[in-house]
Amino acid sequence: MRIAALVTHARGWRRSALAIGAGSASALALAPVFAWPVLFITLPVLVLLIDGAASEPVRRRALWLAATVGWRFGFGYFLAGLYWIGEAFFVEPDKFLWAMPFAVAGVPAGLALFYAVASALAAAVWRPGGWRILTLATCFFAIEWTRGHVFTGFPWNTLGMGLAANEALLQSASLIGLYGLTALAVFIFASPAALIGATRWAKWTAPVAAALMLAGMWIWGVQRLDAAPPSAGGLSLRIVQGNIPQKEKWRPENRTWIFERYLRLSETRPGEAAPAMVVWPESSTPFLFAADDGILDPNAAEAIKAAIPTGGSLILGAERASTVTDAQGRRVVDKMYNSLLVLQDGAVIGARYDKTHLVPFGEYLPFPGFFRWLGLKHLTHHAVGFEAGTARPALTVAGVPPFSPLICYEAIFPGAVSPTEGDTAWLLNVTNDAWFGSSSGPHQHLEQARMRAVEEGKPLVRAANTGISAVIDAHGRTVASLPLNATGRLDAALPPDAVKTAFRKISAWPAEALILFMLAVFLAPLSVANSRKRDF
Repeated sequence: MRIAALVTHARGWRRSALAIGAGSASALALAPVFAWPVLFITLPVLVLLIDGAASEPVRRRALWLAATVGWRFGFGYFLAGLYWIGEAFFVEPDKFLWAMPFAVAGVPAGLALFYAVASALAAAVWRPGGWRILTLATCFFAIEWTRGHVFTGFPWNTLGMGLAANEALLQSASLIGLYGLTALAVFIFASPAALIGATRWAKWTAPVAAALMLAGMWIWGVQRLDAAPPSAGGLSLRIVQGNIPQKEKWRPENRTWIFERYLRLSETRPGEAAPAMVVWPESSTPFLFAADDGILDPNAAEAIKAAIPTGGSLILGAERASTVTDAQGRRVVDKMYNSLLVLQDGAVIGARYDKTHLVPFGEYLPFPGFFRWLGLKHLTHHAVGFEAGTARPALTVAGVPPFSPLICYEAIFPGAVSPTEGDTAWLLNVTNDAWFGSSSGPHQHLEQARMRAVEEGKPLVRAANTGISAVIDAHGRTVASLPLNATGRLDAALPPDAVKTAFRKISAWPAEALILFMLAVFLAPLSVANSRKRDF
């Protein structure tokens, strides 16, 4: 109780240090550490700090203090969880290193604004006891959903990922998705704070409810996993992990050996059974690979024929250009795309997908005029950025169940990985995490892709340039994987077909709109009641 009082009544630099420290420690719950029980300490600290802010007699000051507490907590959380962003600026340090401090501090500072709003909203309707825990969970659910959608969205490291480390607890994502897990995570982990500042019996309501939730999730998850079929399939596939450092990829003198490495790793050796499908990661070819619907370099087309299994296909991530004819009658590049291509016998492009959800500042510049005036440009090696594709099709290849193509961080968006039309049996994620070296970034990326497999109830195949490549079944279990920074190939079977999930049955927009409506209904009466107690 004494420690709780010290936290609640902390002021000045002590309040700031506690908020930033609690946020930073919360990142330990994420991959690759997975120390998720730490949230039973850090989120109660956040609650107690908001207690202190909400106790201010002047309402406007109370809301401001709650917002600053939330911002500092968020800044610490995102700084510790996203430090690896800085790794990308070392790829071409002569061009980009000067901007690294602004990105490493600026991105967490911007994302922390969402937590500032959530904390201020919660403080606006703050009440003693367990009610404030429910309030905080509701507000963080709403703000994490918002963070995943506004300005093209960035739902990386939402607090719900704290429940993703445990395979049994992860199964609840098949019912309520990542944002639903976030609401439960905040309520469960913050519940010990309800023991402070409530009556003798009322103070146990939230902790007991949280314990029952956690136990129920775990029991249901274990039963769901026990009832799941073995993660064995029929269709054979080969994932090639070239392990090319990003600094080396686009140097002209390296093109030959990089391409030859992929070809060598793809070939079927004597005595081996040929796979039905070979998968290369995002931007696997170190040169502009295709123009319009054909392979640009005839020599590359001829060489790659040997990597395509007889009667099968090679799926690879590559850069593609659309072309136009200029005034002199020459064919010139019009637009560049980050694409996924399906090559069949004869190195014919049988299907393609152009990435629709591009990375701001990485693949294109938002508000280009303004940022170029500041001296900023995107991190791609092109003078111009990529163009976004128009739709995500369900790709169908002979002998392969239809699949949903996901390039790089497109796999982090809940409810947005299915094709625009039609349905698919599995998910394919090709990515290049070489930008982030040996940091926690590739581990976090893998966990979020794994979450999509559970939400959608579909197997996921992941090919990553430097790792972590993996085959994951529809219940989020890793069937096979290649470690980070390893050169090699992974031969595995595609796990069984998709399973039905409640999350996939209910379309995301109506469900989330309903929950937001419930949030408004829940908060409005409390806001009115509180406004009568305090004046601005």
